[in-house]
Amino acid sequence: MTGFTDALASRLRADQLLTAGDALAEVDLDRYLHDDAEWAPFATPAAVVLAESLDDVVHAVSTAAEHGVAVVPRGAGSGLSGGANAIAGCLVLSLERMTAVTEIDAEERIAVAEAGVINDDLRAAVAEHGLWYPPDPASSAISTIGGNAATNAGGICCVKYGVTRDSVIGLTAVLADGSVARLGRRTAKFSTGYDLVNLLVGSEGTLGVIVDVTVKLRPLAGREERAIVGWFPTLADAGRAVARVSADGIIPAALELIDRTCLAAVDAWQGLGLPTGVEAMLLAKVDEPGAAGEALADRVAAAFEAEGGEKVERGADPDEVERLFRARRLAYPALERLGPVLTEDVCVPRSAVPEMLARIQSIAAAHDVVIANIAHAGDGNLHPLIIAPEGDDAAKDRAETAFTAIVDACLDLGGTVTGEHGVGLLKLPGAGRELGPVVLGMHAAIKAALDPQGILNPGKAFPGAVTAAPAG
Repeated sequence: MTGFTDALASRLRADQLLTAGDALAEVDLDRYLHDDAEWAPFATPAAVVLAESLDDVVHAVSTAAEHGVAVVPRGAGSGLSGGANAIAGCLVLSLERMTAVTEIDAEERIAVAEAGVINDDLRAAVAEHGLWYPPDPASSAISTIGGNAATNAGGICCVKYGVTRDSVIGLTAVLADGSVARLGRRTAKFSTGYDLVNLLVGSEGTLGVIVDVTVKLRPLAGREERAIVGWFPTLADAGRAVARVSADGIIPAALELIDRTCLAAVDAWQGLGLPTGVEAMLLAKVDEPGAAGEALADRVAAAFEAEGGEKVERGADPDEVERLFRARRLAYPALERLGPVLTEDVCVPRSAVPEMLARIQSIAAAHDVVIANIAHAGDGNLHPLIIAPEGDDAAKDRAETAFTAIVDACLDLGGTVTGEHGVGLLKLPGAGRELGPVVLGMHAAIKAALDPQGILNPGKAFPGAVTAAPAG
């Protein structure tokens, strides 16, 4: 192990390398042991490298490859599936210091951002040029672009504008042998070779370490946001309203669900004056300008009313729109104040949203657990949040059983075990059932071709991956 860390230190400053042998560094190492996934396993790494350049990443990965040490890439650690959790004796490779937006081309409407750029910082930077980067995960204020790309993060606007994969057109990645691959293009379209950009996006660091991304942008002008809010007496009514919006051919810019438990938690924490006594809120946004936007907002409101919305309101005031969507973004941290939260990320066909919500309620009752619900309901991406009191082992066991039951219900309805958080560690069994033996074999073949030693984030993203040996 000393040889490995000495080799790392040979081309890094002292403040870029943390090792378990340094008493001060052991305190810092705690920051890099795991992401925000509750109860996903983690261990102590041999070292943490805080990369600041492409050369740093190449050096770290090349050194790890030479010594046969596993590499766990990491952004801000805001993930919810254990994808950034350290493995015993591994190298944690943090890209959080790589924070430069290196190019904004307003004419071509593209930007190049290093992996450590915070999502909201990229959005603010391109906005100065009259441009807009659509992907907006709820963690946009803290999550990095590299992490968003590694997990193919979604967000509130993805129902209309797509997930991260739909905006990334190029990237630079360091492969398992330390070589540098520059993938993709800057043109509006291309047909040269395999689409390796889309292969790397969502691969959770198992095929290469994403160092920067090239993203396509949209004009910021011409969008007029209008919010439509519906309050529903039951979760099932809200689910049916979601299905009706989809069946009516409406594509809102956002369609979010927040249940009673989440609303109460957010209001108790932030005092936003949210209504009480309702079971669920649907929060939609349309952004077409002028009369077209008004007409579309009317159609969304009509769909809410047709499915039992007790109170349906319209709003075009930017501050009010922001206040309501802030409640949605704060739901997860508000619930964390109540106890450890085991977060689901299932996605079902939009027509199956009412049935999936009903099954989640049945699972909560059957296993005697508290399950709060938030959702990117417009594209069927549900986030049941299972809360277990701190230190209650029996409640934790019930929560984990309920977690598995929700995954099973999702698959029964033709869904997928993760819409945007990634498989990481928590979803490995479900991913195995979803993919099946033939497709798992394809995954293993691709992994073996690009990472023959199995050193890149081993044991993550799909079951059956080869695991590298720890440093020794």
